[in-house]
Amino acid sequence: MTATNDRPETTIREAARDRILVLDGASGTEIQAMGVTEEVLRGDRFAAHPSSLAGNNDLLALSAPEFVHRLHRSYLDAGADIVSTNTFSSTTVAQREYGLDDPQLVAELNVAAARIAREEVALATERDGRRRWVAGAIGPTNVTLSLSPRVEDPGFRALNFRALAQAYAEQIDALIRGGVDVLLIETIFDTLNAKAAIWAARRVTRELGVHTPLMVSGTITDRSGRTLSGQTVGAFWQSIRHADPLSVGLNCALGGREMRPYVQELSGLADTLVCAYPNAGLPNELGGYDEGPDETAAIVGEFATAGFVNLVGGCCGTTPTHIAAIAEAVSGVAPRHRAERTARLQLSGLEAFTLTENVPFVNVGERTNVTGSAKFRRLITNHEFDEALDVARQQVENGAQVIDVNMDEG
Repeated sequence: MTATNDRPETTIREAARDRILVLDGASGTEIQAMGVTEEVLRGDRFAAHPSSLAGNNDLLALSAPEFVHRLHRSYLDAGADIVSTNTFSSTTVAQREYGLDDPQLVAELNVAAARIAREEVALATERDGRRRWVAGAIGPTNVTLSLSPRVEDPGFRALNFRALAQAYAEQIDALIRGGVDVLLIETIFDTLNAKAAIWAARRVTRELGVHTPLMVSGTITDRSGRTLSGQTVGAFWQSIRHADPLSVGLNCALGGREMRPYVQELSGLADTLVCAYPNAGLPNELGGYDEGPDETAAIVGEFATAGFVNLVGGCCGTTPTHIAAIAEAVSGVAPRHRAERTARLQLSGLEAFTLTENVPFVNVGERTNVTGSAKFRRLITNHEFDEALDVARQQVENGAQVIDVNMDEG
């Protein structure tokens, strides 16, 4: 059993007290730059697969692992303290798009990718003695639990919570068996998806009898300052705070300039480490990224000097050269001081609600209750969900600050 003082959570926190830690950058653009074609992706293992595998870079862990070794090595040489496994889409849910949703294959992918990253981290540490860590990358998948993919049927979901949580559990179990230090739940556009991953992580770590910390990173999709499912930064943080993550952060969708106000807001709220890894600017008309390493590093470096961050890195469009520039920009800059934990009632829907002494009265709407409202119970029983939603809407329009939803008939 790992000694408490040698646990990844302990060693990362200790390192983060002294300096700003550096994550790696994008994987897809780097893999493309290596000249990886679909033929290379297939290798012998997937040569006869009947459907297209173009862009399914996670397969490289099994079909051409030397490219994944090169990817990690390039970021470690650039100064990364934490490298993430090449497993962003390594769930049965995400692999279903390619006809590769066999649980045994997905488990094999995750174990292999984790071991490759583990090996490269060990070699880097052997070279210079500096400790580094492996983060098991867990992407959001290509489904959303909060939104319907059918405009004409808002109640439809492509997948339910239990099924997505099971897919995440299979991935997490394999990543832990492969040797990751932390689990990185990233690019969260729908917090309910993240909650499924958090629930799965708790279940798996309990079953395995291990303590594997969580890093959680959300995605603000545009300048509205909200995730795709509609949450503000504050609401997102309060929704996942119960998971007691090692770090919370933002990544993807935005460049550093556009991300700055949201990183600043999160920095003032989170009582844990804060991480930011933006894209290399916004995409151009061809979907590429034009922001150079020096420009990205200057923006991320300002996050550091402003006292917003404990961990930094890069997302889409960033390269080892970007990460080297970022590492240099934050070198010697003091890490952010964590916000104090406050013992207050904190709730979140699309927006955050915090009960303070400045809120003398809270109006709670209680008509969305199958026990207390015969009308609401009838609407739910008859699957008249649009009309049931109107009950909640009317309460908000009449001044309710919080809605009490009860579906338990006792």
